[in-house]
Amino acid sequence: MPELPEVETTRRGIAPHLTGGHVSRVLIRNPRLRQPIPADLADIIGDRTLHAIKRRAKYLLLVFEHGTLLMHLGMSGSLRVIGRDTPPGKHDHIDIEFGDRVLRLHDPRRFGLVLWQQGSQAHPLLARLGIEPLDTAFDGHWLYEASRGRTTPAKLFIMDGKHIVGVGNIYASESLHAAGIDPRTPIGALGPRRTARLAEAIRRTLQVAIDAGGSTLRDFVHSDGKPGYFQHQHQVYGRAGQPCARCGNSIRVIQMGQRSTYFCPTCQRR
Repeated sequence: MPELPEVETTRRGIAPHLTGGHVSRVLIRNPRLRQPIPADLADIIGDRTLHAIKRRAKYLLLVFEHGTLLMHLGMSGSLRVIGRDTPPGKHDHIDIEFGDRVLRLHDPRRFGLVLWQQGSQAHPLLARLGIEPLDTAFDGHWLYEASRGRTTPAKLFIMDGKHIVGVGNIYASESLHAAGIDPRTPIGALGPRRTARLAEAIRRTLQVAIDAGGSTLRDFVHSDGKPGYFQHQHQVYGRAGQPCARCGNSIRVIQMGQRSTYFCPTCQRR
């Protein structure tokens, strides 16, 4: 599933080509995604100017003067800017044309979203989301205060979008390894120094992943059709039984919250 780095990579890839552009046509080939694409979307955004492309958590926000088009890539989706004459593939479900340039959603599993929010109010899907880990407000002090009295394992806490958005399974495992923290450690047991180390590791891991174009494990490609490369820098994720690059001992994998969790039992302490 595309996580924050993959979505931010997509945003940075498409924004320079489309921001300020005028929607000339909307073509919906298959409206049946996780929720149906609005049938009147062509009437809603047709002949309108796209003012900005933003990101909130794992959602892309295409901002128009009269509202926002919210897009989510689901399990396997990708967005590309292509030429108008590029023939569609089997899983290319919607085109938003800006003259000669087309924003095309490709989604084999059809678990993505394309929803309209009228006006300036945030869509209900965004209303209860937590802090952005790349915002300046997110730091060790914030994480320490937010985690007091909580017994949730550190990995599950930082993956909970009600607290922190966009730290998916890959980046949670990598961040905890970088911070030297066992993923099973109760988040409330971490003191100021360890929460500061974890917050910095989350920010650094996400930024390095964005710079690498995200991780491609199966389906993800970004806006130029190329895969991400952060998977080549994984220190623990997907490396069960392999030696830890830091200490040489074997990486372990356990199940937490129905997700595979990779860690080094030597380098990462409770």
